[in-house]
Amino acid sequence: EEHFRKQTEQSFFNRVRTKINSDFDNKEHLYHHILGIDDACPAILDILSARAASVNQIKNLAASLPWLATDLINLVNKPQYRKRADVQVTDAKLALSYIGLDNLKLVMPTFTLKHWLPKSTAPYGLMKRKLWNDSLSIALASRVLAKAQGLDEFTAFTTAMLSNIGRLAVTRCYLTTFSDIYKKEVREAFESKDKRLHNILTKIEVSEELLLEQLVMRGAQLSADLIEKMQFKRLAITEPIFDLAYAESIEKMHPVAQIIAKTKAYVAFRVLIKEGLIDSEESKILFNAVNLTPAEITLLKKSDIDHIKLNFS
Repeated sequence: EEHFRKQTEQSFFNRVRTKINSDFDNKEHLYHHILGIDDACPAILDILSARAASVNQIKNLAASLPWLATDLINLVNKPQYRKRADVQVTDAKLALSYIGLDNLKLVMPTFTLKHWLPKSTAPYGLMKRKLWNDSLSIALASRVLAKAQGLDEFTAFTTAMLSNIGRLAVTRCYLTTFSDIYKKEVREAFESKDKRLHNILTKIEVSEELLLEQLVMRGAQLSADLIEKMQFKRLAITEPIFDLAYAESIEKMHPVAQIIAKTKAYVAFRVLIKEGLIDSEESKILFNAVNLTPAEITLLKKSDIDHIKLNFS
């Protein structure tokens, strides 16, 4: 019986692995169906990166994305941002005018990433929040270091925010595939009245080993593939994302990629230290690996890298 159980589980996970491998090879499918990326999204980010950017240039693009229109309207109707307590904004184009260009440079990459997050990461309930918090902190920390180095803050913030897109794709793809194959095989076993097989299948749980293996193996490379498909014309994001995936050493990376490597290490350190999972010697090794200096650590420690601060004058 134990042998049959192991065999059943093994062949089930082999089918899951085969399906996700073929999905990962099909970048079009990942881009349009797993993440559901709209062309208007990269187009808006591209416009925002231009020196001569204006809110008017993105109004029609933003209004063409129902989820974005809703997010923008909800944002300006929040009590802390409302111009007048008695007036509700219901039009996305008006909401954009209220928000303004400087705020949009923070809001747009943030809403974009939020939209691409998996709808659910069950059975790992905390994973969605972790993916979100990580991306936000890395982006805000990268903005801080970019400002200190005189680099473009919007480019650093957006590149950092989207640097986790490969992880989102892996997570969404794996959990969806597992769920689809699981439901199908449990149903088939039930319909064919194979009680023995049905009992074993119903006890199968998501394999975190397989998810982790795919995240480590594919996360950074998939980010590069997906960002390349966005075909940015102005926003200098593609080279840094490729460097994060493929550069042999931090010294050979694009300056923005170097910043993101540093902030990824710092954000990982914060999580590990909170859980008591890293000592001072290990911290030194982690920081040295990305050339994170004591001055940069001090700067990041005193900066708020957990909350986006918008400025509505």
